[in-house]
Amino acid sequence: MDFDYILTSFVYISACLAVFIVGHTSFLVLRKDYDITKELVEKDNCALALTLCGYYLGLIIAIGGLIAGPSAGLSEDIVDFAIYGPLIIVLLHASAWINDRFILSRFEIKKEIIEDQNCGTGAVEFAVFVASGLNIYGAVFGLGGSILTTLVFWAAGQFVLVGLGKYYNYIVNYDIHEHIEKDNVAVGVAFAGAIIAVGNLLRAASSEHFVSWNENLGIFAGFMVLALILLPMSRLLTDRVLLSGRELSEELVGQEKPNLGAGFLEASSYIGSSFLISWCL
Repeated sequence: MDFDYILTSFVYISACLAVFIVGHTSFLVLRKDYDITKELVEKDNCALALTLCGYYLGLIIAIGGLIAGPSAGLSEDIVDFAIYGPLIIVLLHASAWINDRFILSRFEIKKEIIEDQNCGTGAVEFAVFVASGLNIYGAVFGLGGSILTTLVFWAAGQFVLVGLGKYYNYIVNYDIHEHIEKDNVAVGVAFAGAIIAVGNLLRAASSEHFVSWNENLGIFAGFMVLALILLPMSRLLTDRVLLSGRELSEELVGQEKPNLGAGFLEASSYIGSSFLISWCL
């Protein structure tokens, strides 16, 4: 293997690691009132573990938008890391704040994660970070973009994710806030799958090379129309095919012990469908 190739790869990996370390540090600073070690090790707080894993995975995916896109040469790419690395960290934290305020708006996230160890809330927090990472990946990927295009497509993606919360409540016949607050992990997992699926479509919608606002925003809008169709169709598929003879809502909220397996089935049907759509277009 060529030495220059190895050296170049090492530089890129080091740049990615530097962004990750800064992102990790920022998470700790912004949550300095959390005793993360105590919560994870002594209290076995799975809800916080889900949140932390979602943040790390979302951060890595967002970094991927920098490294997987077209290269402008090593020196220019390193400059891009210096500019866009801090930006994606800021956008990821901003995404969490926006979604905490508007998606799970009817209760306090910190209380649910730390005091109640609510894994349903943890699953949604995991999904919010992953979906936002996918959104940021698409916003920074591709030729012809700029900080302005990154901010516009990120903001458009956040608007879609917030709207998803209300739309999802419309297509299911129960109140997701009410049941997640009651520690219904199955509902949280199902909703998390919908969030990640839409995040994946946001990635595909935004990662085209920038040509013009009309063309790229048109592509973005087309993917979002597909997302509106995807969610109810995937839920219907789970109901009629994967859970033949059973009512999905009944499995999630209509029995004393919610069916966590049904929640995973619904979540996987959303995510799988989003990949099929993005690969076919």
